[in-house]
Order: sequence, then structure tokens, then C-alpha cells
Amino acid sequence: MRRPPNVILILADDLGYGDIGCDGGVLIKTPEIDRMAAEGVRLTDFYASANVCTPSRAGLLTGQYAIRHGLAREVIQPRDTNGLPPEALTIPRALKPDYATALVGKWHLGHVAPHWPPHLYGFDAFWGLPYSHDMKPLALYEEGGSPGVLNESKPDFAKLTELFFRRTTDFIEAHREEPFFVLLALTAPHIPLKPNPDDMTGSAAGAYGEVVEEVDRNVGRLLRKLDELGVGDDTLVIFTSDNGPWFEGSSGPFRDRKGGSAWDGGFRVPFVARWPNGLPAGHVSDAISSNLDLLPTLLAFADKPGPENLDGRDLSDVLTGTGSSPHEQIVLFDNEHVAAIRTPRWKYVARSYYRTYDVPLDRYPLLFDMRADPGETYSLAMLHPEVVEEMKGRVATARAFVEPFLATHPPDPAPASASQHRD
Repeated sequence: MRRPPNVILILADDLGYGDIGCDGGVLIKTPEIDRMAAEGVRLTDFYASANVCTPSRAGLLTGQYAIRHGLAREVIQPRDTNGLPPEALTIPRALKPDYATALVGKWHLGHVAPHWPPHLYGFDAFWGLPYSHDMKPLALYEEGGSPGVLNESKPDFAKLTELFFRRTTDFIEAHREEPFFVLLALTAPHIPLKPNPDDMTGSAAGAYGEVVEEVDRNVGRLLRKLDELGVGDDTLVIFTSDNGPWFEGSSGPFRDRKGGSAWDGGFRVPFVARWPNGLPAGHVSDAISSNLDLLPTLLAFADKPGPENLDGRDLSDVLTGTGSSPHEQIVLFDNEHVAAIRTPRWKYVARSYYRTYDVPLDRYPLLFDMRADPGETYSLAMLHPEVVEEMKGRVATARAFVEPFLATHPPDPAPASASQHRD
């Protein structure tokens, strides 16, 4: 029986779809990630489950909409006391007891009891930050000498990427004789942008480009280290982002950015996967997919049964090139609202923003042909009224599905004031 793959899931923070070369990026040089794509699989229509950090990460870890867990609205702030429910099934929990597990980098799913530390959710080890590195007070937590004991220090922003990759390598070296899972949740390229002075390239994209190119170089170093340790061929390495770009960065051909209601620029993110012994080289798929799919997909690769109540689906056939998308649709949320529905061809936008207004668009149907117009520039509602009615029905069904979760798991506490950062 084949040993289940080791898994390293690299999650960039606020990296745009157009920020890497294999997805069309030009100014920022990412040869190592591009090589990953050439040696593995690239998904072109992969969506984050939310357009901001906390709900996207909740969806990634649990395979369920964040609204199920009371985390759909905005993001956790330093003064907040909420978090991912302690009983939630997570990727590391689901992989136990067969895998050694670690979280390296940003958590942002609760930083006070009972949501802290991340060990409570199935991680054997943690090195990282409780939330985004633009929030205060901020401390770096690292494993101490005893299980569950964390040492606290002041983070050096410019060296965080270097540190997180080094801690990942340390964990891999310690557990290379057994299956391991590492969630490497980077803080780059989220602001503040402080390039590592010891790893500069002179990027044409300024400070943003520098921090992305440092990530890329470290991806290459990590892949070479896996090969040196003799585990490269048996390790599934995934590279993606938690949402679209914020103040800088490129959303590629897609409309809007992080936090931008229903538009693809806030949700469509890079996805590259490399596993020499398990995935074909150079495969590109436009199957609609989501970070909700990671939990069931990793369980399938590990030959473990998945729970029945997931919103994500198993992408193993998509990634191996033997099947099509398991989704008829992807539901996009803006906070707790169903903001859009994406099917393989169509996108129906139900909410947007104008100035300070959150605008429901029930009386102004916006229907886009994503094959012909991925930038969502011209509504074809007038030409396809039958599709509009179908998509309205999909929206209504999705809203009816999530309403009970709002009743049983209302967002708590109330949204942070507008003066605080929106991650």
C-alpha cells in the first residue's frame, strides 16, 4: 500500500492572481512557483471561500462555509474574543493520528481561550503570529521546551518569511520518517511591506515585488530541501492565497480586489500543486473549485474517509487529470451575505458597493459570461433572461441554506469599528 503523501500547504496573505508568472504576472518574477506549475498542476478557476482573511481561513481549515461557525462577518480584531469553535473538524485533526502536524505563520482564528493556542485544533506544533502583522499588540509565539508551552518575543517583520520557511524545514527534518502536514501561513505580501535586506532582488514591482520574490525564492529552497531529505517525490506542495490583493498587487484580468463584494478579484486566487509521485506534470484545469475543497481532497489522498457535512468537495480527480469539477456552482460570500454564484460558464452578482453603500442588486440583474468576459465588464442579462431566472433561483436556494446558521451561530461580537483595520 502506498504511503500517504506528506503535505505542505503554503498560504500567502493578500497575494493576487496576477502576481505570479504562471498566471500572467509580468513585473514580479516567480520562477520557482512557475516551475512548480510546470512540474505539477495549476487551477485557473480556484476561489478563496471569502474575500477577507478570517472567514477564508476558517473555510480552508474546515471545508465548511465560515458562516457555519459564526465567522462570516469581517475579521477577528485584537480586542475580539471570538474564534473558530473548539470542536470544529480541521485538516490537521482529520489527518490524525497518522500525520505529524504543524502551523507555521499566521493563525487569525482566535487568540484567547478557548480558541488559543492553535494546538487545540490538531496542530502538534506552532510557530507564528496570532493575527495579521499590522495589528497591535503583536507578539511572535514559538514552541518552548515543553508541549503546549509557547515562548513570546517581538517579531522582526523583515525576517518573518525567512523565519517561517526555516521553521517549516526544521519540522520536516524532525518528522521526515512519518507523514507530515504543515500549514505554512505566510504574512507576505500583506502590509506593512518590509523586504528582507538580506534577500533583495531589485524587483521592478518595488517593495511588494521584493516580498513576493522572497517568497518565491524560499519556495525553491524548500523544494530543494525536500529532495535533499529524500521526501520530495512523496510530498504534495500546494501554493495558494487567502484572498485577492489589497492596496497593491494584481488581480490579473479580474474585477476589483480584496473585500470587494462579489467580484472575482477578491476571490480568484492562485493555485499550484506539485507532487511528483501523485500528480501529472504541466496539467492546467479550469474546473471551478474552492479552498473549501482542500480538506476533503487531502483526506482522499491520505485514504481517509471524509465527513458528510462538508461544503467542499474532493478535487483529487481534477488534480490527477482524470475528472471534472465536482461542483455545479461556487457560492461567494461578502460577510454573511450570499453575494454571487459562479457556475462553469456564468457568474451572477447579487451585491456590490458604491461609496459607503452596500448595494443589493436584486432589481438590477448582473449576469456575466465568464468564458468570454472574465473581467465581468458587460452584463448579458438582457440576452439570457432564462439564465438570469435560473441564477436567481440558485441565489435564493443558497440564502435559504445559510439562514439557519445565522440564527444558531450569529456573528459575534459585533463588527469592529470602521477605524480598525480590515484584514
